[in-house]
Amino acid sequence: MSTILIIEDEPELVKVLRSYLEQAGFTVLSAYRGDTGLSTWEHKHPDLVILDLNLPGMDGLAVAREIQRSNRSSTLPGDPPSTTPIIMLTARVEESDQLIGLELGADDYITKPFSPRLVVARVRALLRRTEAGFTQPQVLRMLDFEIDLGAHTVFRNTERIDLTPTEFNLLVALASQPGRALTRLKLLEASQGTTYEGYERTIDAHIKNLRAKIEPDPKNPRYIETVFGIGYRFRTGSSVSKG
Repeated sequence: MSTILIIEDEPELVKVLRSYLEQAGFTVLSAYRGDTGLSTWEHKHPDLVILDLNLPGMDGLAVAREIQRSNRSSTLPGDPPSTTPIIMLTARVEESDQLIGLELGADDYITKPFSPRLVVARVRALLRRTEAGFTQPQVLRMLDFEIDLGAHTVFRNTERIDLTPTEFNLLVALASQPGRALTRLKLLEASQGTTYEGYERTIDAHIKNLRAKIEPDPKNPRYIETVFGIGYRFRTGSSVSKG
């Protein structure tokens, strides 16, 4: 049974979300401040966080930043990467606000007002994508990379690179079809699932994060190429090996 942490300062909204999530079979934790929410995450280790942007004590962007920083610092060499999927809730409708959240490591966002059933669907879809990486016994090897879908690990040469679930799914989608240009919509579907509704341009924020982690020089990408007017492709140069 997966545990969901809701960090949201509107008690009625928390009450509604808790009811729907518990009916769907999830264990639910809640916090009404950003700082107490971060403390709950550190002590309870939930499987997924639903995080509001506008919070007292510490805003949602700062909470997301600390979760990502703690994930990176707590992972030991040789261990699977520690990642916590994050769904951001926001009343802000500007695309730039949503992109900032995605750039900080959020895997999805939902704009208020929303249907609680939509939240449950997004939670299920994101957890399925996260868990799928631990059940598929495949390894992709190409160029300088070894991508283990079973262990959810990525190595460039001998260096391990820790990715969020969305970044990992993007890399798998691109690396498994080297040389093929994938549209932003296709990449959204590959990384976010069919329940995702949002700006196609949000994929650019995830690509920016991915390049920052896997490219020696993100400003001059060696592996993920931009196909202007279409989307992105993974550079060819070696066949894909699946083991």
